[in-house]
Amino acid sequence: MSSPPLAVGYTPKPGNRYAEDDWTDPDTEGLPAYHRSKVLAERAAWDYARTHTDIELAVVNPTGIFGPQLGDRPNASVGLVEAMLTGRMPVVPIMYFGVVDVRDVVDLHLRAMLHPDAAGERFIAVGGPAISLFGMARILRKHFPAAADLLPSRELTIEEVREAAKTDPALRDAAVLGGRIPLISNDKARTMLGWNPRDVADSVVATADSQIRLGLTLPDAF
Repeated sequence: MSSPPLAVGYTPKPGNRYAEDDWTDPDTEGLPAYHRSKVLAERAAWDYARTHTDIELAVVNPTGIFGPQLGDRPNASVGLVEAMLTGRMPVVPIMYFGVVDVRDVVDLHLRAMLHPDAAGERFIAVGGPAISLFGMARILRKHFPAAADLLPSRELTIEEVREAAKTDPALRDAAVLGGRIPLISNDKARTMLGWNPRDVADSVVATADSQIRLGLTLPDAF
């Protein structure tokens, strides 16, 4: 999953405010190779577009993508919801991240392809203020009270996260972010393209609803 968009917000900055002008520094200490690859790939795409003036490029940088799941193999983001609802995540690291609904990501891509002013622009796809994993668990507990005993009951401190990340690669993302709360702006997509994303809580609930319908969670809990 991603907190701020991978190519945008994985380098600390004063105020932790991120918009389309920001870039993750690929040399950021502890930055996972996957995150670095996203930065280098987008840089290469813009370099290519600058030297091939017969093409137009617009880029959508999504945060963590949630929403209705279609198949039985979740990606990293929606897999977090499944892990919580099945009791496989009794504790969570302190980690704040942006959420965007997959349906809104599709909508933003279409707008970026069709709008005459989108060429040459980057757009951040985020549905609202950043949320923590523990905050996501609270949303699930409110809407699916029968699963309350399965949901995370504790949030690891950043010190615990950094220590655990030494041996658990899954926690390195949280360790890099250091518990900071990113302020991620979607103003550009809203004002330039008329994009109007769903509320974060709606996307989290839609993720869980789809997983229940697919039988990926414990049926007796619901």
